[in-house]
Amino acid sequence: MDFAFLGATMARLLAALPMTLQLTALSLLCGGILALLLSGLRATGRLGAGFVSFYVFCFRGSPLLVQIFLIYYGLGQFPAVRHSILWPILREPYACALIALALNEAAYTTEILRGGLRAVPRGAVEAARVCGMSRTLALRRVVLPLAIRQALPAYGNEIISMCKSTSLASIVTLLEVTGTARAIISETYRTIEVFLCAAAIYLVLTFLLSRLVWLLERWLNPHRAKATT
Repeated sequence: MDFAFLGATMARLLAALPMTLQLTALSLLCGGILALLLSGLRATGRLGAGFVSFYVFCFRGSPLLVQIFLIYYGLGQFPAVRHSILWPILREPYACALIALALNEAAYTTEILRGGLRAVPRGAVEAARVCGMSRTLALRRVVLPLAIRQALPAYGNEIISMCKSTSLASIVTLLEVTGTARAIISETYRTIEVFLCAAAIYLVLTFLLSRLVWLLERWLNPHRAKATT
């Protein structure tokens, strides 16, 4: 076992870790905002609900890798796109990868929010209205807190999934953890050692994220935490 090579490889991969974390955080943030907008659009009527359902169907039904290819390689084939004010953004690999990740994340988060809202007991909403709360106040103080608690386990899995999905950004030449690993392999031809180091980094990341979500669940549901102790 060449520990010197493993140490040097791990150092290079850790130097690329900030880009992986940045892609994860920005895709979750942008995808979450878009998911809230889509959830609001779904509540506007049949036309809005139909559009959201079609959007979710497309982005959940096709591979994320294909979506990245379509945005990075496909949009540049249209002259209208190349001559638009958006071209300086759409020709950048980082921007295209982030757009694809965020759009994909929005589709999954929209369905997670939908499931969380459906899980809110009808009796809790009726009790809030009986207490004199307006629809907005009931939504803010009763519906949303309960929906977030119900949706948090599924959203925690989505956070971990998105963290691992950022590895696909290496396909469009981004040097995040996986992209850096591929670059090291092309230099050294030592596949197993390099990918073992990359896998170790992702394992630590997913473990830390799962623990953070678990702690957040315990904080939001103190009664369940007491019941399990």
